[in-house]
Order: sequence, then structure tokens, then C-alpha cells
Amino acid sequence: MKGRVAVATVQGKAYYLIVNALRDNGISFYSLIPGQPVPSRAKLVITTEQEKDKVSNHRILVFHGEESELDVLILEVKKLLLGKETYDHIVVGIDPGEVNGLAVLADGKVIEEANCSSSRELINGILKVLKCVDFAVTSVTVKIGNGVPVYRELLHDLNEALPLQVNLEVVGEMGTNRPLTMHSRKFRHISSAIRIAGRKGRLLARGKPYAEDSADE
Repeated sequence: MKGRVAVATVQGKAYYLIVNALRDNGISFYSLIPGQPVPSRAKLVITTEQEKDKVSNHRILVFHGEESELDVLILEVKKLLLGKETYDHIVVGIDPGEVNGLAVLADGKVIEEANCSSSRELINGILKVLKCVDFAVTSVTVKIGNGVPVYRELLHDLNEALPLQVNLEVVGEMGTNRPLTMHSRKFRHISSAIRIAGRKGRLLARGKPYAEDSADE
């Protein structure tokens, strides 16, 4: 992801948590002592509540020290690095199977991707993204491929777990899987999920159980 972040804190635990989360998401950063000049290439600064008054920058994100808030913090960082105040559209692509591929696209840019070993892990990954969503300004659509029978059970779980503001679509998977190489095997499900997110599916009604025939295309 283009752009850099400045991390301005001398609090050891906060610094450790922030920079590890940035590294895990491939986001480059500068390390600063609060009060130091912020490099011009830094698009935003992450600091703590106690140190924010020492930071001079038009874009500051405050970390309050809880590991549980890191997911939301990183999603906010990604949004700001893309030059966005809010997203217009978020599309989640799911490639179901023994391993579920997950890809989250915000206004056409991939902001999250994962291989999930269970429906619970998959749903938690989606709910993590939704923590930052204002449904009044952002539309959210979850698209699931129908290439394997297990998609019906997963669709039921999604219908039960996700807010009613989220649209659910079933998408035909033909052509979403590509020939594998040794290096691409790890990313097969994610790549398929990205392609599923880009396809037009059949919109399903929310808020009621799905019969098997109603979920089929």
C-alpha cells in the first residue's frame, strides 16, 4: 500500500503493538519521538492519548493502548492512505471450500484478504471490517461463489450473523479458478474470492432462512 505512516510515541507497549500491526499489513512507517518534525512523506501520524498534544500534523490517529482496537486502527490507516474519508462501496468476495478464500474490496481496492479454515473465522473477518462502516454512506455487499455444496451452509451462517444492511449475492464460480503454480497455490482461494467479488450475482432476500433451492442459481 502506497504512502507512509509516522508512529510517534515513547510508550514501549503501544509502540510494539502499533508497529507489529503495521508490519503485518505491509504498511511502511517512520518512528518518531513526539515533538519531532513529521516527514513530509508521512500521510498521517499514530500516537497515544497522552502524547497527542506534542504532535503537529493535520491527520492524527490516537491509539488508546488496547490490543483489541488494532483491527479498527489498521482499517482506518488503510482508508486514509487511499485518500478516503469514507468508502462508497465495500464488496466482500468469498470462495467457499475446505479453506474459504476471503477478499474485501473498498471502492475497487483490496483492503483485506485471508484464507479462513472455518465459517466462524470467515464471519469474524467480515465483522471486523464492518466495525468501521457507516451504512448511511457505505453500501456493503457480500458475494459468495456457488461452486461447492458447502456454500449453502455458509450462506445460512452469513444470513444469521451479518447486519441486515449487508446485501448477500450468490455468484457463479465458472472461470474463477486459474491453473496453479507452486507459488500461487497458497493464494488460489484469495484470487478466486477477488474474482467473485467482481462478478454480478443474484441478490437474495435477507432476514429469513434460505431453502436450498432458493439459494441455487
